[in-house]
Amino acid sequence: MGLKLVPIGLLVLIALASQVNSQFGGWYNQKPARSPPSHQTPEEPIQKPNKPIQQEMQSKQSFGQKVTWRLPQIVIDPPSPGVEVALVTPPAPDSIRIRCGEQAVTLEVDMDFYKNGQNINPADMSMGGCPPVDVGPRSMLFQAELHACGSVALTTPEELIYLYSLMYVPKPFPGTSIVRTTGAIVGIECHYPRNHNVSSDALIPAWTPYSAVKQAEELLYFSLRLTTAEGQLRLTTQYFLGEMIYLEATVMQFYHVPLRVYVVGCVASSTQDPNLPQNYAFIENYGCMIDAKVTGSNSRFLPRNDNDDKLRFMMEAFQFQESPTDNGQQIYITCRLVATAAATPRDSQHKACSYIDGGWVAAGGPNDVCSCCDSSCAGGGGGGGELYGEATIGPYYVEKKRP
Repeated sequence: MGLKLVPIGLLVLIALASQVNSQFGGWYNQKPARSPPSHQTPEEPIQKPNKPIQQEMQSKQSFGQKVTWRLPQIVIDPPSPGVEVALVTPPAPDSIRIRCGEQAVTLEVDMDFYKNGQNINPADMSMGGCPPVDVGPRSMLFQAELHACGSVALTTPEELIYLYSLMYVPKPFPGTSIVRTTGAIVGIECHYPRNHNVSSDALIPAWTPYSAVKQAEELLYFSLRLTTAEGQLRLTTQYFLGEMIYLEATVMQFYHVPLRVYVVGCVASSTQDPNLPQNYAFIENYGCMIDAKVTGSNSRFLPRNDNDDKLRFMMEAFQFQESPTDNGQQIYITCRLVATAAATPRDSQHKACSYIDGGWVAAGGPNDVCSCCDSSCAGGGGGGGELYGEATIGPYYVEKKRP
């Protein structure tokens, strides 16, 4: 009887188990997605839920109220305005001076190349590979022919251009690998025009025609003009009594060998004819300025310059003893001139002598040639080969000084 009850009990249990399984839809048989970590406390065994518990869990997971919580807003302050900086390109230093010649170009470069108070090493600078030809305390000098030192020639319809490069390559300080300046390359250009204006005046040939030689031997052109104290042409012909009158005697050389001009004698007159009775000879005796000795004036010859074909002298203005006109008294000056080869020595008949401080002084050469000025210089000297001429200037007007 007891053995019969055991199978009946097993059947009841199986029936109850199938009923529970059908009610929870297999929930009991589902496996957990992930086991808890080993370091966490294991959860309690999951109880088999019943229907009221499942409904309570579903009500807790629903969101009945609207969520009003928000993350705090981050406030970023705007950046404070900074200092406005304008970048200005510094002007190029004026450290190079260029001179383009007909055959060569010359550069003068300051040792303070960057104008910062620091001199550069001349060995670090070159012009197309050519070193400076001279180095001074403040500058260095480069010089090269037009086709040398790496020059490049360009041709345009109007110009011929030569290009050069001035290069500065700083080397490290001895014993170090540092430099304190930056290198630079400066382009240099020399422009030469390809077209030139040619004067329409007659060209002087390199050879001397026979006709020109004969003409030059027979004729020379002498002139006399009024100048300023500096030797410039004077534009006005008005003078006051006691004022210095500067004159310049000139001979045109043409095809001659270099010539030297002398004033043999000068006569001042109130008319263009120097032979009238009213005249005054202030230079005579082959170049002796007697006006200073006779009247005590400061009239004299001026020292010669490098041009022997010109002779300057000054005379103190005077009037003849008569009533001047409203425009002043007119004066003419007529001088007799002589020209000799510049290589001919000076003598008693080829001289320019002034009376200064009680003695005779030559404007060029030894003073001994003036020793005859107190007597007669005729018949002495005369080297030959001289050519004579005459020149007249005037009228100029001499007025009395205004009070």
